[in-house]
Amino acid sequence: MLFCMILPTHVVVAAQGQPTALSQATAQKLVRTVLKTEDAALHPTNVWMRYRLRKSSPRLTTTKWIVETRDGDVAHLIAWNDQPLTAERSQLETSRIQTLLADPSLQRHREQREAVDTERLRKIIHALPEAFIYRYAGILTTPEGAVYRLTFQPNPSFNPFDLETQVLKGMAGELWINVAAQRVVRLQCSRMRDVDYGLGLFAKLDQGGTLLIEQHRVTGGQWRITRMVLKMNARVLFREIQLDTQLELTEFAPVPSAMDYRAGIALLRTLPEH
Repeated sequence: MLFCMILPTHVVVAAQGQPTALSQATAQKLVRTVLKTEDAALHPTNVWMRYRLRKSSPRLTTTKWIVETRDGDVAHLIAWNDQPLTAERSQLETSRIQTLLADPSLQRHREQREAVDTERLRKIIHALPEAFIYRYAGILTTPEGAVYRLTFQPNPSFNPFDLETQVLKGMAGELWINVAAQRVVRLQCSRMRDVDYGLGLFAKLDQGGTLLIEQHRVTGGQWRITRMVLKMNARVLFREIQLDTQLELTEFAPVPSAMDYRAGIALLRTLPEH
């Protein structure tokens, strides 16, 4: 299907069916439209997935299977520093899962934490169109089709309305948008200056912190985050915090949408432990 048949009317398309350069106003409007789609994708859906999650930092790397259920996600640890679990760690993981099965309140607490995290992410998504000034920087060709490359700088008139959106202050970077799907495929930014919270008495984010998020269409036609890299130094009250984490999400596959968390755990036990 031609781009011109599926794109919103505000996206400019060349006569040959190829996307063309965007004015600043059009780029800003495109970001607003696309982020509305990303916000809607955060709402509960009838399409749930299982996937492999590898989380690495300078001190530790873990690999887990994750299964999404109507009661929230469930996880099974399968590797420690890219090595199979020792007998002791395997037993600890088995005990953790047995405790979870015996006490549904533990899963409810996890589901509540997930809801809080989702709401924080939603606040950031809502603020992105106002937090930055976006400019067209070219069209890229990727395996998933044409991508708009936009750069962004801080919007001087942006006034963060809560702690979650304060993190956007002092950031600059790039936003890539898949032209046909109208979905974000890459967000990369870095902190240009130190940012204080509460006049610097409560928290401070240091200059130089970076964030990278990549999103792609996976099995089942769903768009999911497939990679995230976060490097940041911060001070909260009198404690220094250093974040250096990379998440890699792979091997996505749909799972039955009616599963409760116990059925999700049963599915986890059928997945390969390597």
